[in-house]
Amino acid sequence: MGSVQLQDFVAGLVGGIANVVAGHPLDTIKLAGFFKGMSFPLVSIGIYSSVVFGVFSNTQRFLSQLRHGDPAAAPSLTDMTLASVVAGVISVGIGTPVELVKIRLQMQTQPYTKANVKLNSTAPGSPVYRGPIHCLRTILQKEGIPGVYRGNIAMLLRDVPGYCAYFVPYAMFCDWITPHGSISPNLFSIWLAGGVAGAVSWAVSTPMDVVKSRLQADGVYLNQYKGTLDCMLQSYQNEGLKVKTKCFPLTLVPIVDSSGTVLALGMCLITLSNALVELILLLHYLPSFCTKSIYSYALTLLHSQQVFCRGLLVNTVRGFPSSAAMFLGYELSLKAMKRCQTETNP
Repeated sequence: MGSVQLQDFVAGLVGGIANVVAGHPLDTIKLAGFFKGMSFPLVSIGIYSSVVFGVFSNTQRFLSQLRHGDPAAAPSLTDMTLASVVAGVISVGIGTPVELVKIRLQMQTQPYTKANVKLNSTAPGSPVYRGPIHCLRTILQKEGIPGVYRGNIAMLLRDVPGYCAYFVPYAMFCDWITPHGSISPNLFSIWLAGGVAGAVSWAVSTPMDVVKSRLQADGVYLNQYKGTLDCMLQSYQNEGLKVKTKCFPLTLVPIVDSSGTVLALGMCLITLSNALVELILLLHYLPSFCTKSIYSYALTLLHSQQVFCRGLLVNTVRGFPSSAAMFLGYELSLKAMKRCQTETNP
């Protein structure tokens, strides 16, 4: 079997840093001020991306070696999907604490508006954490390891389909727009394919990202949710009738190829992601659904869409430039390292 190639981990680190620089301002628009807390994402997301890209690429080569006897063989759709699943699962171990600290730091200065909820000892609006290290240490002391991995189930449900909708569309779209006969895609192809992949992936991930973010923000001033399912149920019950949400899957239309392949794939994945949320709600409310009319059932699904599609427009808009920068950084640094290796060892 082929050995692990560290170049992919290094290239993933470079891509992660490029991702933060391009996408962090829009990422913080959802929660806090412009460029608030950028040093922590630069380090943490760089390492996180290094692991994701390194695991994905090496798993893909391992599967090619296993199936075809050649790690350099063109991967099949099945191989890319399996490698994406592995990368998604591994990413949760590193990504959950990173996301938790980021959200806690961004949320602790937000105005407190909820009423009739028992608060923690810290007064709302006052800083709880002095920085990333203090935040992580405080959570460990007060909540232990389970607290550090708060929202891990929601993140797993977000990242596994999310990375499938990230790496597979990238490879497909990059191959489609690369001129016939070219050995490798040009910079524009990488940039465009990476942007499309990011927009599609975030559109797919948004429903569970809403749940994950609410779970991880919970606990700064109050403890409202007992777990992933409880968060979903409370979000639906409390906001399903009154949340005004802009849910626009068609934001993907301007970046779709004329054949409609990527649009069809993206819309199918978005539908599956939304269906996952609806299935969980359906299983919980199944007894009461049996006595409801079709109209009531349809209204329930509509309300769940309004709640769990919150932030879809921001996510898809943010996903294009940040992911385009990610793949550009990854591919260019990988090519540079391979070129240096060739010149060193001709």
